Amino acid sequence: MTRQYAPHSPPVALTIAGSDSGGGAGIQADLKTMEAHGVFGTSVVTATTAQNTTGVEDVQVLSTDHIAAQYEAVTTDFAVGAIKTGMLATAAVIETVVDCVAEFEGPLVVDPVMVAATGDRLLSEDAEKVYTELIGHSALITPNVDEAEILTGLEIQSAEDAERAGRQLVDTGADAALVKGGHLDGDSVVDTLVISEPTGMRTEQFSHPRVEAAGTHGSGCTLSSAIAARLAAGEPLVDSVASGVAFMEQAVRYGIDVGEGPGAVHHMVDLRGRAERARVAERVEGIVSRLIDRNVETLVADVGMSVVGAGQFADSVDDVVGVDGRLSRTHSGIRPSAGIRAGGSRKLATQLLAAREQFPALRFALNCRFDASVERALEALDQTVVDTEPTDEQADHAMPVVALDGRDAEPAAVIDRGGERRPAGVVVLAPDSETLVERTLQLHDALLTA
Repeated sequence: MTRQYAPHSPPVALTIAGSDSGGGAGIQADLKTMEAHGVFGTSVVTATTAQNTTGVEDVQVLSTDHIAAQYEAVTTDFAVGAIKTGMLATAAVIETVVDCVAEFEGPLVVDPVMVAATGDRLLSEDAEKVYTELIGHSALITPNVDEAEILTGLEIQSAEDAERAGRQLVDTGADAALVKGGHLDGDSVVDTLVISEPTGMRTEQFSHPRVEAAGTHGSGCTLSSAIAARLAAGEPLVDSVASGVAFMEQAVRYGIDVGEGPGAVHHMVDLRGRAERARVAERVEGIVSRLIDRNVETLVADVGMSVVGAGQFADSVDDVVGVDGRLSRTHSGIRPSAGIRAGGSRKLATQLLAAREQFPALRFALNCRFDASVERALEALDQTVVDTEPTDEQADHAMPVVALDGRDAEPAAVIDRGGERRPAGVVVLAPDSETLVERTLQLHDALLTA
């Protein structure tokens, strides 16, 4: 028996860029990122590089006739929704690309790749002078600070300087400019978007905590590709940039550690995270089932018990899977008040994420009651137990964030002795679901035999 053909027709985006034999940047990064955003990626290769995580060994620029032929082949067959450019290498290549995109009616994202993260130059000096015409065709240009300084001649040391550079790039002809702030000092990264509107220029800033990561190879390619993919899918420019920046933060934090050098960003992090949630949900369901079977009511507080699980790439409460409600005591044992879902048990999810900031291997958590008998039972675990001292600001919160900064040993449990309007409790933590169940049952058994 044959099966019915059921094709999918995703949006299409095109990348015009160089090939990175190391797989972390260039065409390779662009296509991975587009696929991660549900967009079919097509490509025009401008140059091949012999490079890896430690540096660029050699660059071979393709003929302009072949570059133009690639563009013609793609655009005459595919309904391209957006184009992004990356490494263009020479003035002749830039001029060829300008000719190619001159009649393109969709959004063009220009990532002015000039210098690799390793310091290797990827654009000839004479090519810098001919970028102006390409910028004039762009819906968005996405330089980092170094590239923006080259393109504008301005010195950029602050977000205010970045805004001035963005305004100058818009004056050059771009519809909008995103000056990336990763190279500026500060605990936060501030990316500055300047947009040309009928009433004048508007500025938007996107700020997020800095991730002290060595492996940022491919970050510029990945961000511009994420934005282009969203534009190809029909998202507005500001929404595409905001989503792309948020995606980039995750891609850097959960980077790929391969090769002898610093590695690369994780182009598929969002896709992997979404796939993980289904597996984590199964684990949380398994934990709940075993706790119900053993009827661990000795540990259930009057307000109930929450259970949560997080995948490796969980970065927000909505990424964490938990009981949508709580486990509560009933006449027939403990029972959940609702099912399992991403975003369930949000307060406990917040606490797990806080603990993961210091100990990223932690994946699962539950909360239980606390009194003198539970404290004695915790001593029987013979594992690291942290006794928190909430700050004045946390004193009235229903569940203060766990403060584990500076601690060396991964905690098995965290005690919260409560406050004036906050009940005391214990958060049990574990790197996997089996260990969480084992620790919980050890506590339960210790209370029964006390």
